[in-house]
Formats: sequence, structure tokens, C-alpha cells
Amino acid sequence: MSGLMPPATLVILLANVAVFLLGISTFGPFSLWPLGPYFEPWQVVTYSFLHGGLPHIFFNMFALYMFGGPLERLWGTPKFVAYYFASVLAAAAAQLAVTAMSGSQYPTVGASGGVFGLLLGFALMFPRERLAIYGILPMPAWLFVTLYGLLELVMGVTGTQSGVAHFAHLGGMAGGALVLLLWRGRRGPRRLGPV
Repeated sequence: MSGLMPPATLVILLANVAVFLLGISTFGPFSLWPLGPYFEPWQVVTYSFLHGGLPHIFFNMFALYMFGGPLERLWGTPKFVAYYFASVLAAAAAQLAVTAMSGSQYPTVGASGGVFGLLLGFALMFPRERLAIYGILPMPAWLFVTLYGLLELVMGVTGTQSGVAHFAHLGGMAGGALVLLLWRGRRGPRRLGPV
């Protein structure tokens, strides 16, 4: 039934909520720490299940629900899971690179890297689908995601909205883009459309 949330989207959403309700510390060993004494390899995945507060998890899980479900239905569960976690890993790699260059010693948490990958995937698979900013300014998905990506880049470069991992968001989009390019490469050149 198309109205039900697909299985992987549901499991990822429930896992995030469960971890949040368990109150696991965002300064603990499951957060993504900069390369150094607190960094552990598993953190490149576990950080994506931690959130810094109710608004943080609400907006990430709402976006997961909105964009993950249609993509999982389109691609199937195995491709969706591979795509989502490739975005999570690419976001972690981007954040580790940025913290190494900036000397930051603060951990990163949140599913935003995976969510930004989903945003990109949604915009490419459903480019004409209408999305509304705050429910009042409808625009096609491709334009919404393009503007959002540019805004993240500007805020990352200027340091606007300190404490937000803007380059991790962009890394999630880049990871998603790489997966889509790999999928297309295996099928040969085709017009833009579902993979």
C-alpha cells in the first residue's frame, strides 16, 4: 500500500527516535568527533542517529518521512539504504575534513547529511514536484533544493549560523550525487530520470 511508510525509511526513523528517547549523550563515543583521541571508526555512522534536541530530530525525521518514502518506493529498499548511508558517510567525511582544517574540537551529530542526500535524490527523481517553503512559497523541487544547497554553501563559507555543520550537509548531497552517477554509469548514458 503506497500510503504506508516503506520499511527502511520506517526503521531509520524509529531508530533515530529510539536513540533520542534513550537520551544518549551527544558528547559521547557515538558522536562524530574530529580526528584525534576521541575519534572512533564507527562514529562515521553512529553520529547520524544522535540529535541535539527536539527541533533537530523533528525536522530531520519529518524530511526523512517526506523524501525518503518516495525514493524508497521508486528505487526499492536495498538501493535506498545504500544511497542513504552513502550520503551519511560522505557527510561524515566532509565534516572530518572541515574540522581538521579549522581545528574544531566539537563533535557532530544528526541525520542531516543523509537527509540532504535524500533532498538531492528527490529533486533529481521528482524535479517538478511542488515544495512549499513554510507552506507559503511553492516551487519545483529542483529549484528548492538548488537554492537550499547554495544557501548552505554561503552559510558554510561565511560562518553564518555557527554550530551547524553546513559542509556536512553539502557532503551528504555530494555523496548522493556520486551514488546516482555510479548507478547511471552502470546503465550507460540516459536522460535524467529514475535510476
